[in-house]
This record gives sequence, C-alpha cells and structure tokens, in this order.
Amino acid sequence: MRKSDDEKILSYNDVVLRQSDLGILSGPHFLNDRIIEFYFSYLSSCHSQDILLVPPSIAFWLMNCPDATSLKDFIEPLKLHEKRLVIFPVNDNDDVSIAEGGSHWSLLAYERNANVFVHHDSNHGMNKMRGKQLFKAVVGFIGDSTSVSTAKYLECSDSPQQTNGYDCGVYVTAIARVLCCWYDSSEHKDKDDMWFSSVKEWITPSAVAETRKEILQLIKDLMARK
Repeated sequence: MRKSDDEKILSYNDVVLRQSDLGILSGPHFLNDRIIEFYFSYLSSCHSQDILLVPPSIAFWLMNCPDATSLKDFIEPLKLHEKRLVIFPVNDNDDVSIAEGGSHWSLLAYERNANVFVHHDSNHGMNKMRGKQLFKAVVGFIGDSTSVSTAKYLECSDSPQQTNGYDCGVYVTAIARVLCCWYDSSEHKDKDDMWFSSVKEWITPSAVAETRKEILQLIKDLMARK
C-alpha cells in the first residue's frame, strides 16, 4: 500500500477514515470495519437514542470473548437493557488475533417490544452459526430475567440476497438504515411483521448499489466541511 493510500482523510466522532476507504467504496470491494463503524456512527447521530448501533470491533469481541466476567464488564457501558432496538454487525472472522479479518458480513438486530433477535444474512445463511453465537453471548444482558428467558432467535429466511461476492457489508449498512427509519416512524404495534415489509420493499440490489454511492458521497461532503 502506498503511503498516500493510508492518509487520514476524516475524523467523525470516534472513527478515523483513510484514503484507502474511498477506494473501497468507489469499486466493487468488501467493506472494512472502519466504513461500517463510520456509517453506524452516522446513523446513531440521525436517529433515536433508543437505538444502539454496535461498532464492528465491539460486536466481534462480544461474540468471541472467552471470559464471562470480562464480557460483563465490557457490555455494561453499552446499556443494552435500556435500548429498544440494538443492531450488531456480524463477521465470520474466527481468528481473534487478526484485525479486520473474515470474508462475510451479516446483521443481528434485537427488538425489545417483540423480545426477539433477528439475523439478516444476504448470502444464503453463510453466517447463521455466527449470528447464533452472538445471540447466545449477549442475550443474558438484554434485561430482566423474564426478558432473558423468553427472548427468541429468528433466522430471517427471506432476507434480501446479494447478487455478487462483495456487497454483504453494504447490505448490512442498508438494512441498518431501514431498521432505524422503521423504528423512528412506527409505533411498534405489529410484533409479527416488525420491519420485515420495509426491508423487502427497500432492500434491492439497485438500492444497495446506491447505498454504496451515498456513503461515499457522505464522506466527501463531510470532508468538504472540514
């Protein structure tokens, strides 16, 4: 990598983006942790404080933390028990010694009104095992004993599917945005449908391609304001 490719181009909240991130968004490339963390941070600033969008590095640690005591200390500042909607990015990296590893992203969302965790995977359930692993790691921290004991896990069988081998991370960002908009615009009356109709309506291959462009343009706009 040339030195210019690693140049810092933007600091947004706690996220630092680099020149190479623009290249990732400009071409048909797999999204890295930084881009997803940036967009999750942006969504957090635009939507209800009842929503928690968990950064990729934290979600990865929650899923792979080997010590229950350390996990409890790590989760406490997130205040999961106070949030109505929690969105986690799920990565298939199985080596904790490798930063930004893995080859596939999916999304796990917890909705408190229905007390359900829903896993959206854009590549035929490739991350099914990882989604369930993260669910088991965090379910004990979502609330009182009744919430914990009755919480359900749902593998969304008709989640929108990617048409290539690199857009999984963009599907995660696009679905996360739909979920945030759904939460802010609904009164959560329908526990059965929840956000599923909105995801089916809005998450299409063309919409996902536009999301990649929109994130790139958002970064450029923020850079221009510096």
